[in-house]
Amino acid sequence: MARSLSSDTLHATTVAIDGRAVLLAGVSGTGKSDLALRLIDRGAILISDDYTLVKRIEGQLIATAPQTIAGCMEVRGIGIVPMPHADAPVALLVDLFDKVERMPAEPLMRAIAGVDIPVVKLAALEASAPIKVELALKMWGAA
Repeated sequence: MARSLSSDTLHATTVAIDGRAVLLAGVSGTGKSDLALRLIDRGAILISDDYTLVKRIEGQLIATAPQTIAGCMEVRGIGIVPMPHADAPVALLVDLFDKVERMPAEPLMRAIAGVDIPVVKLAALEASAPIKVELALKMWGAA
C-alpha cells in the first residue's frame, strides 16, 4: 500500500508536550524561542528551533527538525545550545503576537500539508504564556 506523503517547512519553533507537537509561529522577534525555552523548562522537549519540517504521513502531520539544525537551539545572549530533541505528531499551532483578543470564541483551523490543525493566538512574552500553551493543548490540541 502506498503511503500518502506531503511536507512543508514552516517558520516555527516546535516543542513536544506529552508526545504532541506544538508549533510556535510568528515573525522574527515575537518570542518563539523564548517561549519554547520556558516550555522546555516545564518539561517539553525540543523538536526544532526557528524552522520546522512537517510531513503528512498517512493522514497524520509529524513535526521534525531539518537535518542541519536538529538538536540545536539558539538561546539569545548565549548562542547555539545542543539539546535533546524528538519528532512528534502535530496537535496545535500557536500564532504569536504582541497583543491578542481577550476572549476568542474558539480556535481557528489551518491546513498544513493538507491536515487541519487548531490555531490559537497568544502573546509569547507574557509570563503566563507557557501555561496558556499547555491549557490550549489540553482544550483544543488534536489527538
